[in-house]
Amino acid sequence: MKYTIVGAGAIGGYLGAKLALAGEDVTFIARNRNLAAINAQGMTLVLPDGSRQQAKNVRAVQDPAEAGPQDVVMLTTKAHQVCELLPGLRSLFGPETMVVTMVNGLPWWYFEKLGGAYDGRQLTSVDPDGALAAGIEVNRLIGSIVYPAAELMEPGVVRVIEGNRFTLGELDNQRTPRIEALSKSMMAAGFKAPVSRDIRSEIWVKLWGNLTFNPVSALSHATLEDICRYPLTRELAARMMGEAQAVGEKLGVAFKVSVDQRIAGAEAVGAHKTSMLQDVEHGRALELEALVGSVVELARITDTPTPTIDAIYAVTSLLSKTLTQQGGKLAMQKA
Repeated sequence: MKYTIVGAGAIGGYLGAKLALAGEDVTFIARNRNLAAINAQGMTLVLPDGSRQQAKNVRAVQDPAEAGPQDVVMLTTKAHQVCELLPGLRSLFGPETMVVTMVNGLPWWYFEKLGGAYDGRQLTSVDPDGALAAGIEVNRLIGSIVYPAAELMEPGVVRVIEGNRFTLGELDNQRTPRIEALSKSMMAAGFKAPVSRDIRSEIWVKLWGNLTFNPVSALSHATLEDICRYPLTRELAARMMGEAQAVGEKLGVAFKVSVDQRIAGAEAVGAHKTSMLQDVEHGRALELEALVGSVVELARITDTPTPTIDAIYAVTSLLSKTLTQQGGKLAMQKA
């Protein structure tokens, strides 16, 4: 298959390198130093045991038009970056191109092919002007949940921290020939790539943690294990998750694990900084709307009270606004 990875960061680099090592045709959409490094030396993975794998049979381009139509386009950027890239993405689309959304949070297509009373509604928190819905045909879309943790150590070098699972799902939860072919291709590259019959419920289980631990860590500068082991923030997390579960269940979501199990899973990850905390420390835009604002929106749509989530969203929104206006960043330093 011909793959283009849109976003040559940690997860995109991990995916592209393993697919290329398995013999797939892989192109990265990249910029600046990352673009130069990938074209000079390929994409290198540093595995959890310290060993290295180097995929030299890849290329990187800045202009998607140089790549041409693809079989699979994987969106591995932050949720708010997809709109910025949208004009160039069209050149990657052929008649049968699949677009796999590997972004955190609730995707803009959440209500597409949902069925029921909310079918076809627009999720304005993540697609306020409808540009994504208009720019990427719904029949191209494949949902995905990203479970691995990785980091971009330097341009063209990704450290894999743990995990190799990327759940896939059609928006209507069908097992189609195309998603079976995609799953087999990814499994041949060494990934776990199960096809879900209920992709939205799986999205919510991942979102459960993101909507809670990301903003709390951004505000407190604490790691996952710190948040989970401190009684007050552990209870805060449980309240937020309980409110989110009430929203999800009104939309037909089945939560197959308990709140306590989800918190225990986060605690087991250890002293890990969430992506939102890392963004605060580096002065990058926060992925707030897809992770938290979208849940607030769904709470209003379903007429579900979410006072704790609303409060955390409000103060994190102010933090994001202040950092953006002042062009600043915040990091904990020893006194």
